Amino acid sequence: MMKKFIALSALLCGLTFAVHAQEEKKQQDITAIKAMCGCYEVTFKYTETFAPEIDYEKHHDYTASALEWAQLIEEDDNKLSIQHLLVVNDTMVVKHWRQDWEYENREVFYYDKVNSWKFTTLPRERVKGQWTQKVFQVDDSPRYSGSATWIHADGRHYWENKTASPLPRREYTKRTDYNVMFRGNRHEITDYGWLHEQDNDKVIRENDREDLLLVQEKGYNRYTKVADERCQLARDWWKENEKFWAKVRNSWSAIYDKAGVLTLKKKVDNKPLYMHFYPLAKEAHGKKEITELIAKFIADKPEADVQGK
Repeated sequence: MMKKFIALSALLCGLTFAVHAQEEKKQQDITAIKAMCGCYEVTFKYTETFAPEIDYEKHHDYTASALEWAQLIEEDDNKLSIQHLLVVNDTMVVKHWRQDWEYENREVFYYDKVNSWKFTTLPRERVKGQWTQKVFQVDDSPRYSGSATWIHADGRHYWENKTASPLPRREYTKRTDYNVMFRGNRHEITDYGWLHEQDNDKVIRENDREDLLLVQEKGYNRYTKVADERCQLARDWWKENEKFWAKVRNSWSAIYDKAGVLTLKKKVDNKPLYMHFYPLAKEAHGKKEITELIAKFIADKPEADVQGK
């Protein structure tokens, strides 16, 4: 009897320790994610590296810089949402990308091609202890998502994942020789801020064929923390516009909840979606008008794929 009692006590102590350790690890993850908020001087650097075909002519390196405000716009026990805003010439604010982090989340979307995403549910055991990063475009439409574990070891704090995405904004109007970027993303918290390091494959994806690698690429997006006052313009802009964009996110959420495959038109009336949002935002339209606008961009089937040919 005593042996059973001791064994049961040991089991309960072990379970208590495991739960405590898991909660402590989760809090470390949350601290790392929230460390990406604030005002940053950002440098973007990309260079093409390896191409399997010897006659491939590598494109020029890409470099750029920006001042960016990352605003925590939603927080609960299992979700953190960060909206990025660009400050241009200290006079103008441009709504940039958004990243949502969800703990042990099972609902993800994967980019296929031709502006189409497949929404799927992951097995519960597959995401245990993991965080899904969902990245959204400037109009809050989907971009890419992936699930992985935050690592805290040897003084380093990072999360990394590989997933397919559309072409980056720096190339989608300039390149027609590939149609999918298979992204290797690493977010690492550093002493100066954080680093978004990338190992990307630019691939040609066609039906019933394996992805064909065109060229690989290395990317470093370095976020150097500066005083929040540098981004005051963006902070003020968000206060004025956050209610409108909350309605936009709600409209998209209703669509995502129903989606199996979501295909979006690139333009309606010769304008991309984000350009249609400008007048709606200025006139402070409600969710009904926003939902009706987004519906115009949902396609019954993919448009012809002119990439990768």
